Amino acid sequence: SKSIVDSFALLTAVCSSAEYRHSEAQQDPHALYLWRNRGKGMIRVKRDWIIPPIRVSENSKVVPENLVQIKSDKIFSGEVIYKLEGPGVDQEPKNLFEIDDKTGMIRSKRPLDREQHRSFTLKAFALSPSGERLENPTTIEIVVLDQNDNKPVFTQKQFFGSVQEFSVPGTLVMSVSATDADDPMTENAALGFSIVGQESIPPNAVNKTMFGINNQTGAIYTRDVGLDREVVKEFKLKLRVADMGGDGLISDAVAIITISDINNHAPQFHPTSYNIEALENVYNVEIGRVSVTDRDDPGTGNWEVKYTVSHDPFGNFAIQTDPVTNQGILTVVKPLDYEVKREHTLILTVENINPLSIKAPNLPLSSATVSVTVVNENEAPYFKENPILIQVPENEKPGKLLKSSIASDPDHSELSIRFEISQDPEGWLDINRETGNIFLRRSFNMRSPHVKNNIYSAVIKVTACADAGGASASAAVNIILEETNDFPPQLLPLSRFLCAGGSRRTPGFLLTAVDEDRSPHAAPFIFVIPDSSLSNWTVTKVNDTHAILRPTVELEAGEYAVTVWVTDSGSPSQSALSQVNVTACLCDSYGDCRSEAGAFLGSRVGISFIALIIIIASGVLLLVLLFLAVAINACGRRHHIKKGSGLLVGESEDDIRDNILNYDEQGGGEEDENAFNIDLLWNPRDAPPAPWSFYPGSGLPRGKQPLRKDAPHNLPSPTYPRRPPADPADIEDYINEGLEAADNDPNVPPYDTALIYDFEGEGSVAGSLSSIASGSSDGDQDYDYLNDWGPRFQKLANIICSSLSHKAGFIYSCALVYSYIT
Repeated sequence: SKSIVDSFALLTAVCSSAEYRHSEAQQDPHALYLWRNRGKGMIRVKRDWIIPPIRVSENSKVVPENLVQIKSDKIFSGEVIYKLEGPGVDQEPKNLFEIDDKTGMIRSKRPLDREQHRSFTLKAFALSPSGERLENPTTIEIVVLDQNDNKPVFTQKQFFGSVQEFSVPGTLVMSVSATDADDPMTENAALGFSIVGQESIPPNAVNKTMFGINNQTGAIYTRDVGLDREVVKEFKLKLRVADMGGDGLISDAVAIITISDINNHAPQFHPTSYNIEALENVYNVEIGRVSVTDRDDPGTGNWEVKYTVSHDPFGNFAIQTDPVTNQGILTVVKPLDYEVKREHTLILTVENINPLSIKAPNLPLSSATVSVTVVNENEAPYFKENPILIQVPENEKPGKLLKSSIASDPDHSELSIRFEISQDPEGWLDINRETGNIFLRRSFNMRSPHVKNNIYSAVIKVTACADAGGASASAAVNIILEETNDFPPQLLPLSRFLCAGGSRRTPGFLLTAVDEDRSPHAAPFIFVIPDSSLSNWTVTKVNDTHAILRPTVELEAGEYAVTVWVTDSGSPSQSALSQVNVTACLCDSYGDCRSEAGAFLGSRVGISFIALIIIIASGVLLLVLLFLAVAINACGRRHHIKKGSGLLVGESEDDIRDNILNYDEQGGGEEDENAFNIDLLWNPRDAPPAPWSFYPGSGLPRGKQPLRKDAPHNLPSPTYPRRPPADPADIEDYINEGLEAADNDPNVPPYDTALIYDFEGEGSVAGSLSSIASGSSDGDQDYDYLNDWGPRFQKLANIICSSLSHKAGFIYSCALVYSYIT
């Protein structure tokens, strides 16, 4: 083969060169054996091997195959050993090459593959038997020559492309590609493309060759006219690629080309006339559908359509496109009225979303006629506006007509409806039941809580009397009240104090104007002093609602009346005169009015301070003397009280009663700080009626005395003895019963206060406590029987007997007895 010849020529050249160098070395020993002349100053020059690349064909069947032989040109009497290193020998991929260590022949051990390894770079060594390098290592490059052992391969099994219908010849459709693993620099990888078959879908729709392909680039283009998507939807082409410029190894693939649609067909109504019914007073509902046909590709913009409605002056109808069926959905967007118009004739037009192609026939837009018949229904009366807005001034007079012609009945005349007011919080409105005219019944009041933001709201109702069901409707009435200037402004305050005289005069005081009206009939206010005689006063405006009134001269103590004229900003404006009463007084160092005494003392006139002190001291002395005289008189009368009167309290005009205070009470709390109420010892005939003993306003006595506030009253109280004993010997039992009832009373705490054991009431037969024993005087009473009651009552007997000589002592003794028992 060619590679063997090249190798042999290379080997011959190498051997010839080696022999020539050897003979040359023999003729010129100084040049080849430089180490022999080392003593003469000459050095040895090393020479490297120069070996051109060794070309080896891939996939060679002759293995092992001698590639090249190397020899050392150094004169050596001993044996030379050759070694080889590098990829393919002792590096991956290993065991591809070897060298004869004695002859230096390099051989290939296995067939080579250029697609795996395009070249190898090796290093050769010449060694002595002892391992010493005789020559510098040299580089040997082995190049693998390519063979056409790989066929081309398409990058895809199937290629997909598209082209618009009616495309002109030469229109690029798509490009295909293929690869070849052989050497691209050789003919082994030179590819050629071709179309070897064509199929149409549907089959046999087109018989002529419609596509061509560039042999070198693989670009597919149209070759002929007549691509109509309505005729053929798709083409399937069989592609082939071959190396060696199209004459070598081959491979096949498929290209699928889709014919894309252009908008060359306008949509057409089918049918072109429709009859539809629609119910009146119903809207936002579908009433019917219309259909169109379009030969363009479904689901694309060339097929999708949009509709237009005409001959609809009031905009009652609308039409939308169903995206699935391309139908037109006709709807009512505004309620239809049977009484106004019973039939509507609409004109519909249709067109594609995408504009028509220039290749489409020039035809007008398709149109259809739709007749819509309105179906009547029983309707309730309705208000012409809801809410009903009424704007009136707030001071409108009663009887004013506020609104008329507010509702009607679509099915009947207005005479068949009745009106009424459903809600009128203030009762300001009145309505004519037959005509619906709204009148003002009472005057408006802007201060009403039902007026919010100057709007008063009411509700009226209308009912159709002719309907079987009495259909009705309601509407709100919003009355917008216009603010008017009804009230004059008022001035505050109307009385003030100012300092009179001195250097610390008050600069004036602040006046405030208020107005019951609202803006713009209130602030800003104008303040004027109209009376020219009041030239000593001036009023200065501070802001829209305040002004300062001040005197222009020094005031003397006294009272002054200043008239101020206040005007609001209303249209027309309201004014009012206000009299401000100013009291000028003497002031202290802080500018405050002093009391009359202080002012008197501080004045320049009147008596001196020492004289005033003498007068006050004299008055106090007179009061002390008067008090002593009264006290002495009272003490003298107490010593002249009658003895043995038989009464608990005397009936003379010198009747003086004392309350006994206990200072040794135990645990009574705040209640124990009260003295004993001796009123309980009054004779019922003499005691004044207590305020709680009569019912208020009636004069009738109450049935029982008031309950204590410091005791619970939710528990039953025990029964106290109500009848006095008939015999003095029963006093012990009587007292013990009362004591036991008081101890067991759960409603009364154990306070050392008086307990009511009995109330004889008006008309009691007992005159006094002395009647318990006998009707005789106190001096005739026998209290010896008290000694039989035990040691607790012995001392009581002594106290009672020794105190009978004086009425006050008797009262004191009775109080002690009562306190001791309780």
